[in-house]
Amino acid sequence: MNSPFDVAIIGAGIIGLATGMRLLEEFPRLRAAIFEKENTIAAHQTGHNSGVIHSGLYYRPGSFKARLCASGRDELISFCAAHNVRHEICGKVVIATSGGQVPALVELFRRGSENGVAGLQMLSPGEVREFEPYAKCIRGLLAPGTGIVDFRQVAKAYADVFEKKGGELFLGARVNKVKDLDSKTVRIETGRGEFQSRVLINCAGLYSDRVARSSGMSPPCRIVPFRGEYYRIKPKSEYLVRNLIYPVPDPGFPFLGVHFTRTIDGKVEAGPNAVLAFAREGYSRTRISPLELWETLSYHGFWRLASKHWRTGMGEMMRSFSKPLFTRALQKLVPAVSMDDLEPGGAGVRAQALGHDGKLLDDFVIEQTEKVIHLLNAPSPAATSSPAIARRLVAMAGGILGAV
Repeated sequence: MNSPFDVAIIGAGIIGLATGMRLLEEFPRLRAAIFEKENTIAAHQTGHNSGVIHSGLYYRPGSFKARLCASGRDELISFCAAHNVRHEICGKVVIATSGGQVPALVELFRRGSENGVAGLQMLSPGEVREFEPYAKCIRGLLAPGTGIVDFRQVAKAYADVFEKKGGELFLGARVNKVKDLDSKTVRIETGRGEFQSRVLINCAGLYSDRVARSSGMSPPCRIVPFRGEYYRIKPKSEYLVRNLIYPVPDPGFPFLGVHFTRTIDGKVEAGPNAVLAFAREGYSRTRISPLELWETLSYHGFWRLASKHWRTGMGEMMRSFSKPLFTRALQKLVPAVSMDDLEPGGAGVRAQALGHDGKLLDDFVIEQTEKVIHLLNAPSPAATSSPAIARRLVAMAGGILGAV
């Protein structure tokens, strides 16, 4: 058994790394560790992120997302500037392509304004074309504070600061079990040995609910993986998209719909759709984990979700297998895009928390037991919000340390 840490963190994605960095900035004398099952940092959600620095437009006023996105965005931009992480504040337009979408677009303007998003403007079709000449719409909404970055580089910078401040990063250290050792210590069983810690923070992303259960907690949700599949616009056609073009989202479904995103390296991604993944690391259609698929299909919350959103789900699945259907969805935003303009892009898996009642949880979910803090749901804009989420988790850890 190794000598105990003050705080141990599970998961070297962007949230775990931000939390480790923040912890040692606030409490430089603590001994801290991060355990990561992969042999590299940012291997899953962070490494497959589209790289958008969100402005806080979509989120219910007063929610964790709204509050933590606003403060986290500003901290993230300052951090990138201070650590020479390349980023750009380029703005985006959200466009209504039918009259029925205009009320939802106006509601987005209201929400964004209430959340303190600066510079929002409702645009006419002609004004939209000044920003995106090939977009077609009947109304638009400009969010000039939206930006782009490579979150893998942000995560690397977080990790560098964490280690320079004395933090210990254990790669290839899958956490198999967590349990109380005594009234003041948690035992963490990993593939690289057993460790002790006074406080444990669960930032395991796709496996956060499993870690919670292994610690004896009954989480209020289960992680259901959704794969997001992208196409890339071929270089010859990248002129069709200057920056970011988004549709008006479906208010009943916590995915933003297919959209266009320029990345920090100048490429243009188109997508993603959102389909059920058959494994928690199901980055392709052929990746199937029978056990993990059974976890989803045997969960009554999943069937309650499916009964409500089966039409949307079928549409997403059909688009996954049909390039013409995918192209048609993109043409609603930019009619000039053709199938010939698209080449296969990447894919990511979103760790979506699903409640027992079948509701997709649309806010960050943080639960605490006596010595363990669990981040159970951290979908977009978690990467943008990472400094603010980290600040909250560190405050909670400090409260536990003061009590033990």
